[in-house]
Amino acid sequence: QVQLVESGGGLVQAGGSLRLSCAASGRTFSSYAMGWFRQAPGKEREFVVGISRSGGSKGYADSVKGRFTISRDNAKNTVYLQMNSLKPEDTAVYHCAASVDYSGRYYYTVGSYNYWGQGTQVTVSS
Repeated sequence: QVQLVESGGGLVQAGGSLRLSCAASGRTFSSYAMGWFRQAPGKEREFVVGISRSGGSKGYADSVKGRFTISRDNAKNTVYLQMNSLKPEDTAVYHCAASVDYSGRYYYTVGSYNYWGQGTQVTVSS
């Protein structure tokens, strides 16, 4: 089983930046499509961004497109989420997720992912 551990969350003012990291313990990190989701209190877990196994394909939620950037370093078993121009509505627990994939695509839905990290809190103040 792959284990995912997020880090990098914290408190930041609106307009600021954070970089989240998700470290995977599995030996086959490059076999997984990866994604970031977020969940605010009282809300459903929502898609933020997905990335294919190689990193060649990416997809962003409209709410973060142009502000957030996902990347991965398969040699380091790590996926990153660079978050710029943060807004209060970005406040949430951010989870990374892994999906066993052989197609080379990325995925948008919670149900498409097999493994989840415990999350890291991002709080954006106004």
